[in-house]
Amino acid sequence: MNLALLLDAAARSFPRMPALSVADRPIYDYAAYGALAARLAGGLEALALAPGDRVVLAMTNNAEYLAALFAIWRAGLVAAPANAKLHAREIAFMAADCAAKLCLATPDLAEGLARELAPPTRLVVLGDDDWRRMAQAEPGRIAASRGDDLAWLFYTSGTTGRPKGAMLSHRNLMTMATLYLADVDALAPGDTHLHLAAQSHATGLFGLSHIAKATHQVLPASGGFSPGELADLLRLHARASFFVPPTGLRRMLRDPAFRDAPLENIRTVLLGAAPVYAADLKAGYAALGPRLWNGYGQGESPCTITAMPKSLLAAAIAAGDEARMVSVGLARTGIEVAVVDPDDRPLPPGEVGEVAVRGDTVMAGYWNLPEATATALRGGWLHTGDLGALDAEGFLSLLDRSKDLVISGGSNIYPREIEDVLLEHPSVAEAAVIGAPDPEWGESVVAFVVPLDGRIDVAALDALCLQRIARYKRPKHWRVVDSLPKNGAGKVLKRALRELYETAD
Repeated sequence: MNLALLLDAAARSFPRMPALSVADRPIYDYAAYGALAARLAGGLEALALAPGDRVVLAMTNNAEYLAALFAIWRAGLVAAPANAKLHAREIAFMAADCAAKLCLATPDLAEGLARELAPPTRLVVLGDDDWRRMAQAEPGRIAASRGDDLAWLFYTSGTTGRPKGAMLSHRNLMTMATLYLADVDALAPGDTHLHLAAQSHATGLFGLSHIAKATHQVLPASGGFSPGELADLLRLHARASFFVPPTGLRRMLRDPAFRDAPLENIRTVLLGAAPVYAADLKAGYAALGPRLWNGYGQGESPCTITAMPKSLLAAAIAAGDEARMVSVGLARTGIEVAVVDPDDRPLPPGEVGEVAVRGDTVMAGYWNLPEATATALRGGWLHTGDLGALDAEGFLSLLDRSKDLVISGGSNIYPREIEDVLLEHPSVAEAAVIGAPDPEWGESVVAFVVPLDGRIDVAALDALCLQRIARYKRPKHWRVVDSLPKNGAGKVLKRALRELYETAD
């Protein structure tokens, strides 16, 4: 069971179908893309890399990224994709942690990495002489990998300390890729996958399902995301699916450049990486129709644990059922989800506890961290650290990360509930809530808000909170900021907000 078989089969069965384009410029068909991956695999073998060796991918989005990823698997190696927004020192930490033999980098990251990487990690830069030799090597054969062999080290974002390498096997990612086809869309050649987010994270993982069905992978010319450029891409490519975090959806809906986009060319908008609030879902449905899909997962069980299918999400929005609307949906096919108490006992419907998951998408553990692995996977279940509740029909509603829970005066306060209310106000572009030490109450609620047009009336927000939530939940402290700190996946870094609050005070 080697993931490299997915691209190999697509290249054999659909050789002339477009594999990858940049905007309107075709770069590779499937025959050429499969051949490039095979030659790169041969080049990796020529560098004396042995099966099981780790290869860091420190690359901004580019046309060769997925070919390099499949080449690593074809050669029986392990990919360790890095968030390209990390500092070179942070990427070097990853390389040292997993004793990577090689780092493949794009030119924009090469200078910093050359300073920071240490032996045994060798640096090869896209387009340099070493890369060209790899790309011209004799094709390598597909290694005989087993399902439990390591395929991907998914390093966590490090929001609570040093990042940990979640060990994902060929079986984990093959199951993930297959479940997309079962639970999201039955893809076919002629469909389009727009890579608007980092290929090192969700859009790259979703790409496995798309490549398995020989769909067209398309990169924006800018290499990033802008609503106007997305509108232009939709004028060029039909039956398009793409992943965006909730902040991306908000940008799409608020940018005049997106208003005339041909929405009929959108197949699926894949939401995830951070909570999606009711206000965003309602606005998205009003603008885009029944094209929104919302998933919940994490690096330890990727893409995803549960999902709200387009049809059920559309029905909840049409019915005005906010509780169902903000649910992250049902367990993916063949995946078990439970909500447990501190003693790992399953809780009945409606009660809040930690979300636990079991199934073939769950990691084998953390790289070289046996104690953290034993804690996370105790009892055979992945303990996510997320707080949630299941209803009687199996729909999961998330409240917060357990570490983000605010306890004030002995009462549990879930930041997401407050954030959802704040985002209903038309002057608020983004909101994030944290707890701060309080000598009287233990913790008090602090709200960070980003104004939509540069102005915001805190008194109006306070009044809205009093209308919608209990008095003890409303923010005691307010901070108006230009932006919220986020990681590469678009998730708000609440640790950074706590540090900002403590520094300011």
